[in-house]
Amino acid sequence: MTAAPCPPPPSPSAPPPPGEGGSKRTPRPAARILLVDGQDRVLMFRFTPTDRPPLWCTPGGAVDPGETYAAAARRELWEEVGLDIDCGPEVARRVVDFRTFEGVEVTADERYFRIDVDACDVKAGNLTEQEKQLLVGHRWFSRNDIVAHDETLYPADLVELLDATEPAKG
Repeated sequence: MTAAPCPPPPSPSAPPPPGEGGSKRTPRPAARILLVDGQDRVLMFRFTPTDRPPLWCTPGGAVDPGETYAAAARRELWEEVGLDIDCGPEVARRVVDFRTFEGVEVTADERYFRIDVDACDVKAGNLTEQEKQLLVGHRWFSRNDIVAHDETLYPADLVELLDATEPAKG
């Protein structure tokens, strides 16, 4: 499993293609998961990297060579949360530039998958050594918690993303 660094908020304009804009970035396909519980809270992980302030992000990570986005989402969900379930269809996509915890400048093609569960006990089972060092906790965030939180959360527009991917009621 590749470490699951979180991107900065998307810029208002599209990122430059790799190799343009003065820097060469490594393409990084990634699957991210919006795991929402029965109280309408989303699961976030807290990371404490040495080169930046603590941050929170949704479960997920890089797609391994030969792996589909959906397969990566399922694998990441198992490794980080302990759930082995189908993640369903892709519900959102974004392309963002950021620096990984390893210091690599990347252009990430992130595909989001939303999973709604009644409840979930988080039991990370297969974290990388880096994740074991940097991932220091998890928490379920309500939309109000997200808005009021004083540490950085990724994606920055998480409330809007949750609203846009809300399953139809009825």
